[in-house]
Amino acid sequence: MAVISSEQSSGLGSRDNSWAGGKGNFFASIALNLEMLPQDLPLGSASIYFSFIMKQTLEALGEKIWLKWPNDFYLNDDKVGGTITNKMNNTLVCGIGINLKNSQNGYRALESDISPQELLENYLLALEKFPNWKQVFSEYEIEFKLSRNFSVNIGKYKKSLSDATLCEDGSLIIEGKRVFSLR
Repeated sequence: MAVISSEQSSGLGSRDNSWAGGKGNFFASIALNLEMLPQDLPLGSASIYFSFIMKQTLEALGEKIWLKWPNDFYLNDDKVGGTITNKMNNTLVCGIGINLKNSQNGYRALESDISPQELLENYLLALEKFPNWKQVFSEYEIEFKLSRNFSVNIGKYKKSLSDATLCEDGSLIIEGKRVFSLR
Protein backbone atom coordinates (compact mmCIF):
# COMPACT_ATOMS: atom_id res chain seq x y z
CA MET A 1 0.00 0.00 0.00
CA ALA A 2 1.23 3.49 -0.81
CA VAL A 3 -0.13 6.82 0.38
CA ILE A 4 0.90 10.17 -1.06
CA SER A 5 0.12 13.61 0.33
CA SER A 6 0.15 16.97 -1.43
CA GLU A 7 1.30 18.75 1.75
CA GLN A 8 2.83 17.76 5.06
CA SER A 9 2.65 19.70 8.30
CA SER A 10 4.22 17.45 10.94
CA GLY A 11 5.94 14.50 9.32
CA LEU A 12 8.25 12.39 11.42
CA GLY A 13 11.95 12.84 10.82
CA SER A 14 14.96 11.31 12.49
CA ARG A 15 15.58 12.06 16.17
CA ASP A 16 11.86 12.96 16.44
CA ASN A 17 12.35 16.07 14.28
CA SER A 18 9.31 17.13 12.29
CA TRP A 19 9.31 17.60 8.54
CA ALA A 20 6.94 20.08 6.90
CA GLY A 21 6.47 20.92 3.27
CA GLY A 22 4.15 22.50 0.78
CA LYS A 23 2.58 21.64 -2.52
CA GLY A 24 4.77 20.30 -5.29
CA ASN A 25 7.02 18.37 -2.93
CA PHE A 26 7.00 14.60 -2.42
CA PHE A 27 5.55 13.03 0.72
CA ALA A 28 4.75 9.33 0.62
CA SER A 29 4.51 6.31 2.87
CA ILE A 30 4.77 2.78 1.54
CA ALA A 31 3.73 -0.20 3.67
CA LEU A 32 5.03 -3.65 2.81
CA ASN A 33 4.60 -7.04 4.41
CA LEU A 34 7.99 -8.22 5.68
CA GLU A 35 7.65 -11.39 3.60
CA MET A 36 7.80 -9.27 0.42
CA LEU A 37 11.27 -7.94 1.24
CA PRO A 38 14.43 -9.55 -0.14
CA GLN A 39 15.57 -12.41 2.10
CA ASP A 40 19.06 -10.93 2.39
CA LEU A 41 17.93 -7.43 3.50
CA PRO A 42 19.17 -6.61 7.02
CA LEU A 43 16.16 -4.86 8.60
CA GLY A 44 18.50 -2.38 10.32
CA SER A 45 19.51 -1.14 6.85
CA ALA A 46 16.02 -0.90 5.33
CA SER A 47 16.33 2.91 5.14
CA ILE A 48 19.45 2.57 3.01
CA TYR A 49 17.71 0.04 0.76
CA PHE A 50 14.55 2.08 0.16
CA SER A 51 16.47 5.36 -0.09
CA PHE A 52 18.92 4.00 -2.64
CA ILE A 53 16.11 2.71 -4.86
CA MET A 54 14.52 6.20 -4.69
CA LYS A 55 17.88 7.76 -5.53
CA GLN A 56 18.12 5.51 -8.60
CA THR A 57 14.55 6.44 -9.56
CA LEU A 58 15.38 10.14 -9.38
CA GLU A 59 18.57 9.63 -11.38
CA ALA A 60 16.57 7.86 -14.11
CA LEU A 61 14.40 10.99 -14.25
CA GLY A 62 17.48 13.19 -14.77
CA GLU A 63 18.17 14.34 -11.20
CA LYS A 64 21.73 14.47 -9.87
CA ILE A 65 21.20 13.27 -6.34
CA TRP A 66 23.17 11.12 -3.92
CA LEU A 67 22.47 9.29 -0.68
CA LYS A 68 24.26 10.24 2.54
CA TRP A 69 24.43 7.43 5.08
CA PRO A 70 21.96 6.26 6.13
CA ASN A 71 18.88 7.98 4.75
CA ASP A 72 19.38 11.55 3.51
CA PHE A 73 19.04 12.72 -0.10
CA TYR A 74 21.56 15.34 -1.16
CA LEU A 75 22.05 17.60 -4.15
CA ASN A 76 25.74 18.51 -4.01
CA ASP A 77 26.25 19.46 -0.34
CA ASP A 78 22.62 20.33 0.37
CA LYS A 79 20.01 18.08 1.93
CA VAL A 80 16.80 17.84 -0.11
CA GLY A 81 14.99 15.01 1.70
CA GLY A 82 15.12 11.81 3.65
CA THR A 83 13.66 8.42 4.41
CA ILE A 84 12.52 6.85 7.64
CA THR A 85 11.44 3.25 8.15
CA ASN A 86 9.46 1.72 10.99
CA LYS A 87 8.59 -1.92 11.62
CA MET A 88 5.08 -2.50 12.94
CA ASN A 89 4.27 -6.16 13.56
CA ASN A 90 4.80 -7.87 10.16
CA THR A 91 4.79 -4.62 8.20
CA LEU A 92 7.58 -2.25 7.27
CA VAL A 93 6.48 1.33 6.68
CA CYS A 94 8.82 3.52 4.66
CA GLY A 95 8.17 7.27 4.72
CA ILE A 96 9.95 9.46 2.17
CA GLY A 97 10.00 13.25 1.95
CA ILE A 98 11.77 15.11 -0.86
CA ASN A 99 11.74 18.82 -1.66
CA LEU A 100 11.08 18.66 -5.39
CA LYS A 101 10.04 22.27 -6.03
CA ASN A 102 9.95 24.24 -2.79
CA SER A 103 12.59 24.59 -0.14
CA GLN A 104 11.32 23.86 3.36
CA ASN A 105 12.86 23.32 6.78
CA GLY A 106 15.97 25.31 5.87
CA TYR A 107 16.88 22.74 3.22
CA ARG A 108 17.27 23.05 -0.53
CA ALA A 109 14.87 21.83 -3.24
CA LEU A 110 15.68 19.98 -6.45
CA GLU A 111 13.69 22.56 -8.44
CA SER A 112 12.47 19.64 -10.52
CA ASP A 113 9.71 19.34 -13.10
CA ILE A 114 8.85 15.86 -11.82
CA SER A 115 5.38 15.62 -10.31
CA PRO A 116 5.02 13.81 -6.98
CA GLN A 117 2.58 11.36 -8.61
CA GLU A 118 5.01 10.55 -11.46
CA LEU A 119 7.81 10.03 -8.95
CA LEU A 120 5.68 7.68 -6.84
CA GLU A 121 4.63 5.65 -9.88
CA ASN A 122 8.24 5.30 -11.07
CA TYR A 123 9.43 4.45 -7.56
CA LEU A 124 6.81 1.74 -7.10
CA LEU A 125 7.77 0.21 -10.46
CA ALA A 126 11.42 0.12 -9.38
CA LEU A 127 10.49 -1.23 -5.97
CA GLU A 128 8.38 -4.05 -7.45
CA LYS A 129 11.58 -5.57 -8.82
CA PHE A 130 12.86 -5.95 -5.23
CA PRO A 131 16.55 -6.10 -6.05
CA ASN A 132 18.43 -8.07 -3.44
CA TRP A 133 20.37 -6.26 -0.71
CA LYS A 134 23.72 -7.40 -2.09
CA GLN A 135 22.98 -5.72 -5.44
CA VAL A 136 21.83 -2.45 -3.84
CA PHE A 137 24.72 -2.46 -1.36
CA SER A 138 27.37 -3.04 -4.05
CA GLU A 139 26.25 0.15 -5.79
CA TYR A 140 25.78 2.14 -2.58
CA GLU A 141 29.22 1.10 -1.32
CA ILE A 142 30.83 3.00 -4.22
CA GLU A 143 28.80 6.14 -3.46
CA PHE A 144 29.50 6.03 0.29
CA LYS A 145 32.70 8.03 -0.21
CA LEU A 146 30.51 11.14 -0.72
CA SER A 147 29.31 10.76 2.90
CA ARG A 148 32.83 11.06 4.31
CA ASN A 149 32.70 14.89 4.35
CA PHE A 150 29.68 14.78 6.67
CA SER A 151 28.77 13.62 10.14
CA VAL A 152 25.85 11.74 11.66
CA ASN A 153 24.09 11.90 14.98
CA ILE A 154 24.66 8.78 17.05
CA GLY A 155 22.60 9.11 20.18
CA LYS A 156 23.42 12.52 21.63
CA TYR A 157 26.71 12.86 19.76
CA LYS A 158 27.67 14.05 16.31
CA LYS A 159 30.22 11.71 14.74
CA SER A 160 32.32 12.34 11.64
CA LEU A 161 32.03 9.86 8.79
CA SER A 162 35.55 10.65 7.57
CA ASP A 163 37.07 7.49 9.07
CA ALA A 164 33.94 5.32 9.24
CA THR A 165 34.04 1.83 7.79
CA LEU A 166 30.95 0.72 5.88
CA CYS A 167 30.08 -2.94 6.58
CA GLU A 168 28.27 -5.32 4.22
CA ASP A 169 25.12 -5.21 6.35
CA GLY A 170 24.92 -1.41 5.96
CA SER A 171 26.17 -0.67 9.44
CA LEU A 172 29.21 1.47 10.16
CA ILE A 173 32.21 1.05 12.40
CA ILE A 174 32.84 4.44 14.01
CA GLU A 175 35.52 4.78 16.67
CA GLY A 176 35.58 0.99 17.08
CA LYS A 177 31.81 0.65 17.62
CA ARG A 178 29.26 -0.83 15.21
CA VAL A 179 26.38 1.53 14.43
CA PHE A 180 23.17 0.71 12.54
CA SER A 181 20.96 3.32 10.99
CA LEU A 182 18.07 2.47 13.34
CA ARG A 183 15.72 4.46 11.10
